[in-house]
Amino acid sequence: MFKKILIANRGEIALRIIRTCKEMGINTVAVYSTADKDSLHVKFADEAVCIGPPASRESYLNIPNIISAAEITNADAIHPGYGFLSENSKFSDICGKHGIKFIGATPEQIDAMGDKSNAKDTMKAAGVPTIPGSDGLVLDLKDGLKTAKKIGYPVMLKATAGGGGRGMRIIWKPEEFEDAWNAARAEAAAAFGNDGVYLEKFVEEPRHIEIQIAGDQYGRACHLSERDCSIQRRHQKLLEETPSPFMTDKLRKAMGDAAIKAAQAVKYEGVGTVEFLVDKHRNFYFMEMNTRIQVEHPITEEVINYDLIKEQIKIAAGEKISGKNYFPEMHAIECRINAEDPYNGFRPSPGKITTLHVPGGHGVRIDSHIYAGYVIPPYYDSMISKIITIARTRDEAINTMERALSEFVVEGVKTTIPFHQQLMQDKNFRKGNYTTKFMESFKLK
Repeated sequence: MFKKILIANRGEIALRIIRTCKEMGINTVAVYSTADKDSLHVKFADEAVCIGPPASRESYLNIPNIISAAEITNADAIHPGYGFLSENSKFSDICGKHGIKFIGATPEQIDAMGDKSNAKDTMKAAGVPTIPGSDGLVLDLKDGLKTAKKIGYPVMLKATAGGGGRGMRIIWKPEEFEDAWNAARAEAAAAFGNDGVYLEKFVEEPRHIEIQIAGDQYGRACHLSERDCSIQRRHQKLLEETPSPFMTDKLRKAMGDAAIKAAQAVKYEGVGTVEFLVDKHRNFYFMEMNTRIQVEHPITEEVINYDLIKEQIKIAAGEKISGKNYFPEMHAIECRINAEDPYNGFRPSPGKITTLHVPGGHGVRIDSHIYAGYVIPPYYDSMISKIITIARTRDEAINTMERALSEFVVEGVKTTIPFHQQLMQDKNFRKGNYTTKFMESFKLK
């Protein structure tokens, strides 16, 4: 087992990893930018090293500085959390070359699943259902129009190196294709330095359901059931729950089996998720694989009593997994609380938290790094907290969440708490009737 782990991240996920390391008797090293010098992960780690100024590229994305911090503190492993360098194959490779264990997927596995076009081909070969689309990248406008006609409209252009909805365009008819083609490629080139795009059938009324998986260094893989991530805004998740209100036992088994096939196809090591689009007829299609821990991992932990960070560390240290598939025994919901103004287009609201009261009580978990007096920096993701509620039934979990949100007081900045309070009262959400298009018709009062 590792003696010292450096956490190459910040905020609530860094604090989350530190907690598990402490429980396992492993020393921790926090890295931080100058903007995060007063962050809780810096205070609670055994050691802390400043790695640069506020800009991510000069700190949390600065590989030489992070490796140097690991070497001067004699860390024998690095946990990347999510975001930043967590799915960077170059970083995984460099860690290995410096004799530091990267707690996550190998460079080969990250590359195999990181390029969405290659990942789709890998999944097809493994027998995992995929969305009908182009065979690899679309070569030119003529090729795109021909492929779209063959698939049938509506279709979607997607950036092969993309994420977060960038380089993505829906096309409803042939006349719209050329403008969408030019816009998607330009946006992809600007965001990722790669203008490659591929084409897929656009799945109408879809749900975004992911399967949590774990795989060890010995070729064994298992799944830990599903999470429904369909409540999204601009392809960014706002709320997740497990089990999905749309799921059936038959669908859960089929999707779980497919996720294990996906993991075994790349000999996956670590924990990760296989993400699917599920249409209104419960047909499901592989979308992508995330080779890292997810923001929403706590809801899975709560319904199956399973510490996913601990499992990551044990797998990286060479331990075997049980190979057992897990199924939810409770219901859990996670609301992401962002420092954003939901009444003003969800505009970011950085600044000083003047007053803070966090909810508690039975069935409530808070993952957060904020405190009264904490200054939310403007340089990073705006998420400041996650509220997780756990109960025997979905209705009870919603009621607990409604109560917990009413207790959560954050003053000095705007937050998305009012949005989530209204969401809990929405009739369609209460009935479990929602898709990834839910936010297009949801109106804040």
